[in-house]
Amino acid sequence: MYVLLYTILAGLAILPLFLYLRNPYLMQDLRYTVTCIVLGFRMNRIKRSKPFYSMLDCFLDKVKKHPNKQFIVFEKSSYTYRDVDKQSNKLARALSQHASVKEGDTVALFMGNEPMYVFIWLALAKLGCTAALLNYNIRSKSLLHCFTCCRTNVLLAASELRGAVEEVLPTLREQSVSVFVLGEEEEKCVTEGVNTLSSSRIQQSSDQPLDPQLRSKVTLKSPALYIFTSGTTGLPKAAVITHERLYMASSMQAISGVASDDVIYIYLPLYHTAGFMMGLTGAIERGNTVVLRRKFSASNFWDDCRKHKVTVIQYIGEIMRYLCNSPKKDNDRHHKVRLALGNGLRADTWSEFLQRFGDVRVCECYGATEGNVGFMNYIGKVGAIGKEHFLHKASFSYALIQYDTEREEPVKDSRGFCIKVPKGETGLLVAKITALTPFSGYANNQQQTDRKKLRDVFVKGDLYFNSGDLLRIDHEGFIYFMDRIGDTFRWKGENVATTEVTEHLIMVECIEEANVYGVKVPGHEGRVGMAAVKLKDDMEFDSKATLEHVKTCLPSYARPRFIRIQNSLAVTGTFKQMKVKLAEEGFNPSVMQDQLYFLEDSKGYVPMTQEMYQSISDGKIHL
Repeated sequence: MYVLLYTILAGLAILPLFLYLRNPYLMQDLRYTVTCIVLGFRMNRIKRSKPFYSMLDCFLDKVKKHPNKQFIVFEKSSYTYRDVDKQSNKLARALSQHASVKEGDTVALFMGNEPMYVFIWLALAKLGCTAALLNYNIRSKSLLHCFTCCRTNVLLAASELRGAVEEVLPTLREQSVSVFVLGEEEEKCVTEGVNTLSSSRIQQSSDQPLDPQLRSKVTLKSPALYIFTSGTTGLPKAAVITHERLYMASSMQAISGVASDDVIYIYLPLYHTAGFMMGLTGAIERGNTVVLRRKFSASNFWDDCRKHKVTVIQYIGEIMRYLCNSPKKDNDRHHKVRLALGNGLRADTWSEFLQRFGDVRVCECYGATEGNVGFMNYIGKVGAIGKEHFLHKASFSYALIQYDTEREEPVKDSRGFCIKVPKGETGLLVAKITALTPFSGYANNQQQTDRKKLRDVFVKGDLYFNSGDLLRIDHEGFIYFMDRIGDTFRWKGENVATTEVTEHLIMVECIEEANVYGVKVPGHEGRVGMAAVKLKDDMEFDSKATLEHVKTCLPSYARPRFIRIQNSLAVTGTFKQMKVKLAEEGFNPSVMQDQLYFLEDSKGYVPMTQEMYQSISDGKIHL
């Protein structure tokens, strides 16, 4: 009897060791499981709630719960939850009265990071409107395209962006878009068709709560936001972010362990998915404090964190590299940051960041703005973008399939179905489109929406979302990002659509054809832009005209840093431009006979030399 009892007790004693040996990540897996189950129940309650419970309702609940708690800290100003609620009430009334904004309208925000951005979004939500978040770097054709694809009714622009608005004003007036520029006071001499929404006019409005009936037609499936993405090809596309999707994306902070007493530092642009959904609305869901900054500054980053007692930071891969490249200081480890949440962090930069700045838990995530699947590296394994989990597998049907990068299409078996790759091999991520994992597509762009769908993937009639990303899953279930397919590369945290850059380059007088692609640069995340061009007969490369054109038409991150002059551009048998070999050859002058130019910040496009190549490779010339 005693022998049996001792045997059982001994077995129970060694059980944790046995489980640990089988799965060294058991405790992290259990914590993640519990968190996901809790959030799952919460999401189900939200879906079933009547009336509809939105992120706005979540914010209003936080206002009731802790009205005097700091919500936004910005430069020398600070706003409590109650302050932000009252300011958004004033704005909602001003927009309704002076801009005739009403439920169902789409209103475009064209401005940088500042508290007014948050006030306006909340005001629009209270009026039952959809907010289109415009990238303030875009201009001319790209800017006009954004208005067209989401059918904007009203544009609200920051005063410093008035010039960009006036460039496209004639077309906006043709499209009956009402244009308002935010300003301190009403301007007497304004451009015809441009109205001023002054601070005094806003402050004269009542700050009392608005009638919820103003948004009575809004549902869980209604569009809450349009966030613009370059996707895999062409001009920016308006990804439809429903209220359901917004709520789910906002739960990333909760899943990563952010609490209501945390202080999060947001410097990523609010027009970006990471800044707005993972950052701002994630903070609302948690009820914590946001330290908002206009733009990233490596020199001020840690001083800001110390000053405001920041505990959570967001990042994209490049940001961490900038921080690691900044001059070392004795107080590098003197801060309260405990968690870094983001994506795109290279393994070498990850290790260097931890070694230099201390015990910060890095929570690397993966997901696309318009996608229907995402991953999180809740373990913290350096280099991985996520880890497979049984709950995830049960909720999201996804797979890695064989993909032919030269033919730019999935590999099919003899029956015409896609082939899953074995563990440890690279494949294209696809995720099944279901009621639980919908793909809302792009606003008023059925062609591009359909291009992201794959039909008859494993069985006749099934439908999958094509992520456009090549991933690898190892034998422990850790997921690694390998590359992007198609006509997009990522640089400075932004997607660059090669077709758009190509369209601008061929508008330069001397250029007849252009093939744009991304090339890897030692020590940098992503790929930097490079273009192979064919000049028109009897014409020389006009470096000055090319520089002026790309500076006028393209944001800095999309401008080709290298231009390669070729006699002809290689194409496939189906007349598709060949990019793979060009990308492999990179920008090393010694491996090519072609003329090569480098976009030097102070001089423009200058002939590329071997010495310059070495300096870029060694990190002496920063891109």
